[in-house]
Amino acid sequence: MNQYLGLKRGSVELYEHRKEWETEAQNTILHLKSILDDVAKDVQHVGSTAVPSIKAKPIIDICIAVDNFDDILTMKEEMKAAGFYYRPNAKHTNQLLFASGNYYDDTSDLQTHFIHIVLTNSTDHINYINFRDYLNSNFEVAKKYEAIKISLAEQNFAEDDREKYTAGKHDFIVKVLQMAKQ
Repeated sequence: MNQYLGLKRGSVELYEHRKEWETEAQNTILHLKSILDDVAKDVQHVGSTAVPSIKAKPIIDICIAVDNFDDILTMKEEMKAAGFYYRPNAKHTNQLLFASGNYYDDTSDLQTHFIHIVLTNSTDHINYINFRDYLNSNFEVAKKYEAIKISLAEQNFAEDDREKYTAGKHDFIVKVLQMAKQ
């Protein structure tokens, strides 16, 4: 496991941006495209590791747009063989999640990648891209987002309580997405 990538499941730690995150994201995108071929209509690096001006959790987020979730679900074994483990989540019926890291093969406790499968041109697909692009083109807004993330990370949530960290960012993300639409 690379020293610049991965976080213990459930923990919240932020790090200065690393150029290696973009390299890892691009390598992961190429790997995913080789597995999914034409099932993947759009594959992009999203999330805070795709915003060089802010601190981030060292976990790579990739958004993959597909026309039909069943196309991906029939490929679960191929994805698993490549190190991408399907993580069903009843709370998010509008997308699928695959994750990577040695936490999933029981050799350690690190998560390294989250692969968000969304429907092509869905609200989730558009939001992932718009949020990243808006932060990359609006430094002051990106720094406000970073400040919220730092404040939340400093609250030292209990292990496996990353949901509170995520919920704490929700209102700001919604506000940014509204600004991005204008």
